[in-house]
Amino acid sequence: MSIMQVEVVSSEQKIYSGEATFIVVPTVQGELGIYPRHEPIMSLVRPGALRLTVPGEDKEVLVAVSGGVLEVQPDKVTVLADVAVRSAEMDQARAEEAKKAAEAGIFQAKDDKALAEAHKALAAAIAQLKTLDYIRSHKK
Repeated sequence: MSIMQVEVVSSEQKIYSGEATFIVVPTVQGELGIYPRHEPIMSLVRPGALRLTVPGEDKEVLVAVSGGVLEVQPDKVTVLADVAVRSAEMDQARAEEAKKAAEAGIFQAKDDKALAEAHKALAAAIAQLKTLDYIRSHKK
């Protein structure tokens, strides 16, 4: 079995560091599936569910990413995410409330900094909601 090293980090913490046999990353061009020995690329990440197939694990490892940068090398994938949250830490009601608060923050923003923070919070909430939708639609 061929494997690659994967690093998923946010500005606050390292979310995942380990091996994977397959990874799906939401990029601005669409979802990108990556196997070991993939051609080198760089891409912008869009809000959504990052999915990892990990050796020895029955279930995918899911991480909500709100945006960032993806770098692919033949034996390593690095995702530098603006905000990243593991699926075990997500809650539907909390994510919906965060989305509403961010939308209100965008409407009420008094300056560029407040507007940028509200957009960042909205992207994080959308990423979590998309990941929770993916989990719901793939339950067996």
